Amino acid sequence: MSCLLRTLGASFLISATLFALSQPTLGQGSRPLVTQNIDGGKLVRLTGNTRPEVSPANDRGSLAAEFPMEHMLLLLRRPPEQEQALRTLLDQQQDPQSPNYHAWLTAAQFGERFGAAQQDIDAVTRWLESHGLRVNVIYPSRTFIDFSGTAGQVAHAFHAEMHRLEVNGVSHIANVADPYIPEALAAVVAGVVSLHDFRPHPMVKFRPQFTFSSALSGTVYAVVPGDLATIYNFTPVFNSGITGQGQTIVVVEDTDLYSVSDWTTFRSTFGLSGYAAPPPSQTHPAPPSGPTNCTDPGFNADDGEAALDTEYASAAAPSAAIQVASCANSATFGGLIAIQNLINQAVPPPIISLSYGECETANGATANAAYNSVYQQAAAEGTSVFVASGDSGGAGCDQNQSSASSGIAVSGFASTPYNVAVGGTDFGDTYAGTNSTYWNSGDSTAYASARSYVPEIPWDDSCAGSLFAQKKGFSTYGPNSLCNIAGGIEAAILGVATTAAGSGGPSGCYSGTPSINGVVSGTCQGQPKPAWQSVFGNPTDGVRDIPDVSFFAANGLWSHYYIFCYSDTGNQGGAVCTGNPSGWTGAGGTSFGAPIMAAVQALINQKTGSLQGNPNPTLYSLAAAEYGAGGNASCNSTLGNETAPNCTFYDVTLGDMAVGCTGNNNCYDSADGTGVLSTSNSTLQPAFAAATGWDFATGIGTVNVANLVTNWPGSAPSPDFSLSASPSSVTVTQGNSGTSTITVNPLNGFGGTVSLSASGQPNGVTVSFGTNPTATNSLVTFTASASATTGTFTITITGTTGAVSHTTSVSLTVNTSAPPPDFTLSAAPSSLSFNQGTSGQSIITVNPVNSFSGNVSLTASGMSTGVTASFSPNPTATSSTLLLSASSTATVGTFTITITGTSGNLSHKTTVSLTITAGPQPDFSLSDSPSSLTIARGSSGTSTITITRLNSFNSSVTLSASGSPKGVTASFRPNPATTSSTLTVKASKAASVGTFTITITGTSGSLSHNITLTLTTH
Repeated sequence: MSCLLRTLGASFLISATLFALSQPTLGQGSRPLVTQNIDGGKLVRLTGNTRPEVSPANDRGSLAAEFPMEHMLLLLRRPPEQEQALRTLLDQQQDPQSPNYHAWLTAAQFGERFGAAQQDIDAVTRWLESHGLRVNVIYPSRTFIDFSGTAGQVAHAFHAEMHRLEVNGVSHIANVADPYIPEALAAVVAGVVSLHDFRPHPMVKFRPQFTFSSALSGTVYAVVPGDLATIYNFTPVFNSGITGQGQTIVVVEDTDLYSVSDWTTFRSTFGLSGYAAPPPSQTHPAPPSGPTNCTDPGFNADDGEAALDTEYASAAAPSAAIQVASCANSATFGGLIAIQNLINQAVPPPIISLSYGECETANGATANAAYNSVYQQAAAEGTSVFVASGDSGGAGCDQNQSSASSGIAVSGFASTPYNVAVGGTDFGDTYAGTNSTYWNSGDSTAYASARSYVPEIPWDDSCAGSLFAQKKGFSTYGPNSLCNIAGGIEAAILGVATTAAGSGGPSGCYSGTPSINGVVSGTCQGQPKPAWQSVFGNPTDGVRDIPDVSFFAANGLWSHYYIFCYSDTGNQGGAVCTGNPSGWTGAGGTSFGAPIMAAVQALINQKTGSLQGNPNPTLYSLAAAEYGAGGNASCNSTLGNETAPNCTFYDVTLGDMAVGCTGNNNCYDSADGTGVLSTSNSTLQPAFAAATGWDFATGIGTVNVANLVTNWPGSAPSPDFSLSASPSSVTVTQGNSGTSTITVNPLNGFGGTVSLSASGQPNGVTVSFGTNPTATNSLVTFTASASATTGTFTITITGTTGAVSHTTSVSLTVNTSAPPPDFTLSAAPSSLSFNQGTSGQSIITVNPVNSFSGNVSLTASGMSTGVTASFSPNPTATSSTLLLSASSTATVGTFTITITGTSGNLSHKTTVSLTITAGPQPDFSLSDSPSSLTIARGSSGTSTITITRLNSFNSSVTLSASGSPKGVTASFRPNPATTSSTLTVKASKAASVGTFTITITGTSGSLSHNITLTLTTH
């Protein structure tokens, strides 16, 4: 049978301007698109729907015809004019001036107005059944049909042979070519969402054992819920009673939640038990009709994702109900089935969080269109969807790799206009050396230690990241870059040979087919840029760019990561949740940002009292107001605790999310080994750097939650005020006084006066206010009597007007009138590591206290056998160099060296951690020059054998040769030798003719090494 073939892209988002058709009213249903008889001989190829893993090398043959293929999804397309009508409605639903503002649809209404015509659905159903396929569910939205069958029936219907594949040792099934459908159905069928079992990636990065964390910071500052609340300013929202009451957040998974008790332990340990909230509910949402396509997946390797999603959604909205919605994977990703079933319920969920992803080229054109379609329907129903942007920098197709090879790409799960893509940051205090500015030395009872907002940088674990390479003293590219030094061994040892980083970039292959497997190329086209994505910094590239916003997502490189309770010790990252939580599971990834931002939306929904649908138009409107035409310097994240108090977003401007790469796909300087992912192969343009305003590394930036909730349109905030103290710490001596200015900061039009009072002062200290009550500010004076109690105290200043009351605090230190001179000791570095037979140095500094000016005598104790210590100078009034020397037989291990400084009756200590490692053993290597000889019969040739001494080797080496052909002799002079020897090879007139390999062996005691010499005789 001859077939008429033509290609058809899977995207059904076709502009109405391509058709000479008038736009219908928003209430009109779709016109029929199947207008001719179905002819199986006239076929259309659904391009861009073959996995990049399909190759002869991975192919293991045809799948048995009877192999069951359950719950495939057929994506339907609406007429182009109806698509434009839907987009118009979605815009109107976000426009407060429109009568359709927040006029949300039900799934049935969505189907009636924007779904496929019923006669088209009937025609498609008959065609599927004619090939023996079983139709399970026709969704009320009229955009998806769930069907099942066998591999043979699929191959017959879609002309797509199903094969078994083996990829990296894992068995899979997949279609080995793009499917085809009858030409008569091409106008209404966009394609089959999935004909394979490749699964998306969960966007979690468990904390690795970086070898340098102590060297970078000396202390690890992990993030727990109290830190999250402080850093991103959740606390004022919680204090106002907005904690997510009455809100539901659905976290979508492909696994069950391992243990509800983990969630309970997490909340009780981290101070969340005081908020009333039901425990997470585990659901397997069924379709609205027909047999269920959502079976229980049980527990699997992704249950750590479910644990962190539930716990950190609860941390950010502690009174919200958390629902875990999961379906077992079939021919379709279980998470997509769950979302599809949820949004087609009579009452769809208000908020959905998804922390899985797959790059656009691998996901395929139909699957990309499917996620666009479900999020689009969700937005029309008032549901807000939050998706993790990814954990592989700008290399969305190279998740969990040591370097990128597929070029710049983004996740097809996150690149639609109808979801908020949440990116990832790290904290910049370790890079800047300001840990003590932003973290207390001790924890609260809920293990929190953050003091304020912390400056941020893009999350980037890669050796190609500019900030880490700079901190370690390397360049980011070239043969001596951190990625390439020592053949990449240094990066591997440090744990930075990885693509782990917050993801972002332009949509590149939403539709079309790559010409290079797995790479944005060929007929690939990006998702068109939505009109609301207009803010300073966002490029005029014509495509959807991600991420939209970001939250902290690091997994420990710069000494920061999240802690959560995940007790499934049989899976990666699992740990028993007992004792101090520093021993619990640590991780990062944009998986955390998606549920946290979803929880922020729950706070907004509670505050406004309504669903919000797609949050992006409002987020970008607020960002445009903040950044204006050139950014907002007062909201620059590098200011840290000095950012303006009215910022809605923190603009991350320092660092990048560049990752290493190989090959020629968006890779600069790959000729030296590992290059840098770049928008240009010829010049370094890292993909991507943080910048003023919007950028691919962090999107709009991170969020001041209190200001975002307050500034969100839809409810009028009440007049209010806050208090601040400057300075916030005051030191006085007995018999003297000190002052601070208390400022009343009006909010939301507040214009009243505030009465001030103080509490917490010690005995002998009085507090007085210059102006009280005040509408602006008042000078507070702390007066200490001659006998006032000494020490440091927190004085709480309370401001009250009517029923509204707020506090600020001043740290007051009362000293004796003349504290005695004293000193402290410090060591830099405080840890040393070197081999036996070598030494190391640390600078011991005398830090004067209260005008101390004497000399300090230094001694050391705690050295292991074979280690000596000396100081120069000693005694000293300023600093001394401590020299620790290890003999060649010194005891190996880690030891604490105690440094004691004495001056008169004063004595203080500091410590140095010393690690002694075994030194390298003496050895030698051989080389020959030349390494090949050509001689005629009856003649001879020579080669110099060089002995290279390694690690103080000082013995002689005996040389021998083997493998000489008949009639050829080999001799060495001298032999034994210590540095070099001349090898003479003689061929008799009857010697064998040809090319031979002669093995030269050098022996010294138990050491033996070989090299070869190629001999040609003629």
